[in-house]
Amino acid sequence: MNRITYDVLRSIDSSTFTGSYQNLGSPLSFPCSIIKLINNSTVLVTVSVDGINDHDILPISSYSVYDETANHTKDFVFLGKGTQFQVKGSAGTGSVYLVSQYIVGLTTG
Repeated sequence: MNRITYDVLRSIDSSTFTGSYQNLGSPLSFPCSIIKLINNSTVLVTVSVDGINDHDILPISSYSVYDETANHTKDFVFLGKGTQFQVKGSAGTGSVYLVSQYIVGLTTG
């Protein structure tokens, strides 16, 4: 039986924001099936997975959940091991967090 478990929590303090992309913790340790980004800061945050292009935004005091395995009955879809989330914004107060979950038994890379 497969089960979902958590990877380590990643975070960055928005007071360190410079307006350029910065790593949101370390790269994903496993191919992840569920990702949650939480903006618990006082600033709008832009999200990237390549450090160049803007891929998403997180309004002040908001969160987004990405369920990569939703509606898949045969093949699982994952966000790849080693994916590095990056965020940018103006300096603020509060932190931005990344919660990730992966399926134990299907983590081959």
